[in-house]
Amino acid sequence: MRTRPNRGLPTAVVAAALAAAAALPALPAHASPASAASPASAAPAAASAPAAEWPVYIVIVRRGLDPAVVADAHGITPVHVYRDVTNGFAAGLSPEQVEALRATALVESVEEDGAASSFGTAV
Repeated sequence: MRTRPNRGLPTAVVAAALAAAAALPALPAHASPASAASPASAAPAAASAPAAEWPVYIVIVRRGLDPAVVADAHGITPVHVYRDVTNGFAAGLSPEQVEALRATALVESVEEDGAASSFGTAV
């Protein structure tokens, strides 16, 4: 009898990795570490609008990871967690949160939620 290898990471390891990544300063792709120390770039990463006004995004996380742990590690409170058909969560996200999630290797995709239709008109 063949056994299937476990390809998922233990939740504790993922949580520790996310906590370590969250502690690191976020730099734009074009920034250098020296420019991050300047006072001009020390502005807080506060969102520009209240959470109620942020658009809702569907975030798909890698297989084997707990989507609630990934959301919590990024300071996000999901409105729904998906575990059956897909592995992810839905949440209102600021532009900064969207970019941070897209930059992490733990997330497969981040797409804005919207109406879907199969034959022309939205339902």
